[in-house]
Amino acid sequence: MTEEKPPFPPFTTDKALLKVRAAENAWNSRDPEKVSLAYTPDSLWRNRNEFIRGRDAIKIFLARKWQKENEYRLIKELWLAGGSRIGVRFAYEWHDAAGQWFRSHGNENWEFDEKGLMAHRHASINDVPIKGKDRLFHWDISGPRPEDHPGLTELGL
Repeated sequence: MTEEKPPFPPFTTDKALLKVRAAENAWNSRDPEKVSLAYTPDSLWRNRNEFIRGRDAIKIFLARKWQKENEYRLIKELWLAGGSRIGVRFAYEWHDAAGQWFRSHGNENWEFDEKGLMAHRHASINDVPIKGKDRLFHWDISGPRPEDHPGLTELGL
């Protein structure tokens, strides 16, 4: 069975916007299996200070991440696209086991294979403690961000 994840490179702005929203929706599912299927079997990641290789390692990483990051809500925004690469900025909100809320800000560089699977992901992320009253991402965590919820630019992030 051939694995494919449209849209495929080369990326126009419109195709890249679809890819970014699909990634955001998948990550907001907090389902490591589902998310891992967007990556090549031997995908290479740098996430903060961790270097991860392959879907099995991605699934383990994501399961660990979402055990720590409670009520995770993510917004991604296209920064730049061309050829087989997409640059994204993002922010997500979550709280730890003690109830401290954070807004994590970051940038990702993505590179895709010809089948639309991500072969490389490089993420730089900074966590900023926030008060619960300062949260900006408000939607039911059982689904994706609603189409009418503001994005990062509209929220002033």
